[in-house]
Amino acid sequence: MPSLLAVYAHPDDESLFSGGVLARNAAEGGRTAVVTATWAEGTHRAAELAEALRLLGISEEPRLLGYADSRVPDSAPGSPRLCDAPLDEAVGRLAGHIRDVRPEIVVTHDAYGGVTGHEDHVRTHRLTVLAVQAAGFGRLYPEAGAPWQPRVLCLAAHPHSAGRAMSGLGGTAADRLWTVPDDDRITTTVDVRPWLSRKWAAIRAHRCEARLGAAPGLLAGLPADVREQLLGTEWYIRQDLVHAGDGGEGRPLTGGRRPVRAGPGPGAHRAAAEGSGCGGAVGRSWVRARWA
Repeated sequence: MPSLLAVYAHPDDESLFSGGVLARNAAEGGRTAVVTATWAEGTHRAAELAEALRLLGISEEPRLLGYADSRVPDSAPGSPRLCDAPLDEAVGRLAGHIRDVRPEIVVTHDAYGGVTGHEDHVRTHRLTVLAVQAAGFGRLYPEAGAPWQPRVLCLAAHPHSAGRAMSGLGGTAADRLWTVPDDDRITTTVDVRPWLSRKWAAIRAHRCEARLGAAPGLLAGLPADVREQLLGTEWYIRQDLVHAGDGGEGRPLTGGRRPVRAGPGPGAHRAAAEGSGCGGAVGRSWVRARWA
């Protein structure tokens, strides 16, 4: 199994956007780590993040860049808001974590910052795009460790068709969600229902957000079948960072050059397996992306 590093803006983003893939990678023996851009060690949300990672089966402690949430200045006392942090400094910090973990895959927000379009999500996306490249150049940030080039960057996204199923959650209309306008841009659809219990437990670990009525709280108020529809599928846009020497083998979270589409209707969970370029079901009832 490959090593995987998820980079997200806030505690709870890792579980909401990629909890299924993280739980799966950890369960199947791949090194799995999470970098969170905001909140500082010793805060209540950092503690909830550590609990969520344990529930996902991740043995490593969370890694925090230590910047403040743009909407909660005291989330990292004495540190600038993520959106105000010097770009070069932030990229260097993240490049250091990439070099330390040495992941084959890095997962982060898409360019919209996910369905909410939150400014910290957008900033984290941009930092990650820069850091995955900088990490491979030894003369950049030499103090951050030996260079390491991840092979694949995967952007967690929501296709426009899935946005229709999410409309109304928290009073948000579908046309106000930041969804990928062209479903064909989604390269990989992963049915994570086999890991949904872990994903949901990790989301519920973010109790402060639930009490504030944010996504964990909104999801808790839904019927179980509706919640499964919303959380049982994860979508990604793959970007190759290394092309030479691929040898034609499948890569983590990849759909080759052909998209793996969800089944009919918004929120559908079954993806095309045979001939998808993402590997077949191989004796299972869900799509198993090839992780070689």
